[in-house]
Amino acid sequence: MKGKLYLIPSPLGMNPIEEVIPSSILEKIKDLKYFVVEEIKTARRFLSRAGLKGQIEELKFFELNEHTPIEKADEYIKLLIDGHDVGVISEAGLPAVADPGAALVAAAHRNDIEVIPMVGPSSLMLALMSSGMNGQRFAFLGYLPIKTDARRSKLKQMESRSHAEKESQIFIETPYRNDSILKDIISVCNANTRICIAADITLPESYIKTKTVAEWKKTKIVIGKRPCVFILLAN
Repeated sequence: MKGKLYLIPSPLGMNPIEEVIPSSILEKIKDLKYFVVEEIKTARRFLSRAGLKGQIEELKFFELNEHTPIEKADEYIKLLIDGHDVGVISEAGLPAVADPGAALVAAAHRNDIEVIPMVGPSSLMLALMSSGMNGQRFAFLGYLPIKTDARRSKLKQMESRSHAEKESQIFIETPYRNDSILKDIISVCNANTRICIAADITLPESYIKTKTVAEWKKTKIVIGKRPCVFILLAN
């Protein structure tokens, strides 16, 4: 019998695990011995906090991130074909959503392996929920271009699409560029376009605010190097 692939959520920060991960999932984690993870060090720390402290050395870890050859996903599938249950852990939030774990999930489907998604925090959905923007129609754009001119051009394209489709545009940025992208948004977007900034979601220091571009121009804010989701909705 083939094993099952469990998609295990992890906290978005260092808040208590029980605040964001159901107890039933924490119990299931204790049954697993094989884990495919984005970063081994982070996964070991998470599992230790999740109740496996003292048992980490008994576990087997396999890395799957942006530096891993795509062929590795098919190699890891052999564990499941051989009958082992495997857990997938992302750096934060839900595996396989804006995450390299999607390659392993695709390989599981190709090999008729059962995939079991488990309940946990999604920064993208939590940001959308709390933004007051259109939750009926939205798109996730991932990371925007690094170079300023290309990024500003992309923002204008997103704004046009949002206006035409009445669609919320969700995107993220490497934390050290958060303030730069906010500066670009304020520079190129229309005054009445709404922007949500959702940083450190679920943590005690969380910051979630939706304002128009005109209002953000009057607001003194330094986002800093914090995990952040941006949402744009043009009127």
